[in-house]
Amino acid sequence: MKSSKTARPSAKVTLGMVAEASGVSPSTVSRILNGTAVVSQEKKDAVDRAIAELGFVPNPIARLLAGGRSLSVGVVTQSLDSPYYGVALRGIEEVLAAAGYCPLFASGHWSAKEEQRCIDTLRSRRVDGMIVLTGRLSDEALRRMAKELPVVVTGRSLKATGLFSLNFNDFEGARLATDHLLSLGHRKIAFIAGDPVHPDAQERLRGYRAALEAGGIKYKPSLVLPGLFHEDSGVLAVEQLIKSREPFTAIFAANDQMAFGASLALYRRGIRVPEDVSIVGFDDLAGAAHSIPPLTTIHQAGLELGRCAAQALLELLAGNKPTVQLPEPRLIVRSSTRAL
Repeated sequence: MKSSKTARPSAKVTLGMVAEASGVSPSTVSRILNGTAVVSQEKKDAVDRAIAELGFVPNPIARLLAGGRSLSVGVVTQSLDSPYYGVALRGIEEVLAAAGYCPLFASGHWSAKEEQRCIDTLRSRRVDGMIVLTGRLSDEALRRMAKELPVVVTGRSLKATGLFSLNFNDFEGARLATDHLLSLGHRKIAFIAGDPVHPDAQERLRGYRAALEAGGIKYKPSLVLPGLFHEDSGVLAVEQLIKSREPFTAIFAANDQMAFGASLALYRRGIRVPEDVSIVGFDDLAGAAHSIPPLTTIHQAGLELGRCAAQALLELLAGNKPTVQLPEPRLIVRSSTRAL
């Protein structure tokens, strides 16, 4: 093997230089890099040594032109700093990286127009597939995109060629949360709803109402407060509830962030959790187990969602029908709820 000293540090190291240094053809080097070569371990080791000594960095664009793939995946989330979706992004990154793919993240900010802009930008980067975390893009727009590249979407139940959807059972999770409070003897259960344009928010409200009906409790609109899935909206909802003078002994918040805000609002009023009011959240964020008191909630791990979405896309890219499924919701009982 030739010494790497023959190449000047400032010179661009080419695939041809790696081939010459390792004693194989450029096409063999290319196939080894793409994982498609059927060669001896001795030749693979020679190429690896040449790459290390020369400091060769594969050109992803060249690999795209040669192999027809960019080994990148577009990921449209809604908010990069979301405690829930941020963990989902980590799950996506873990699975894709293990398969040799690089995720390209973009944030749609719950705007169909912005999501489409993100998708157009990612597609201009020649991504091999797309993962869309919920969002407001229409079903028809997703179906059209799936005709041109594999698509995985979460938060929907959607079927189309080239598309796979993952949908968590929000209805059952909300039913479990409300039923838990009913089993503790609570009958005046307030509900802090999520943004009504979100399908998951609609399903969680439906699950709350179904549990009340099954328990023989009349649904009272005055106990349902608007929320926007962030902490401040939980604070405002509880302040509105207290000002209304509507009696309540428990609160079910449609996500943990609003439950954290609700707990803060009660604390400011000198109302104890769970001695005076029980609280249940939804999502089981990392902070739920470390809040004061630890929050009873519905487990819906973002990490699992991200991993499942990435695995489903890899299966689509391989020409297979995805088989992954999200786990069913689980009630995690902690210290924020107690019997009357």
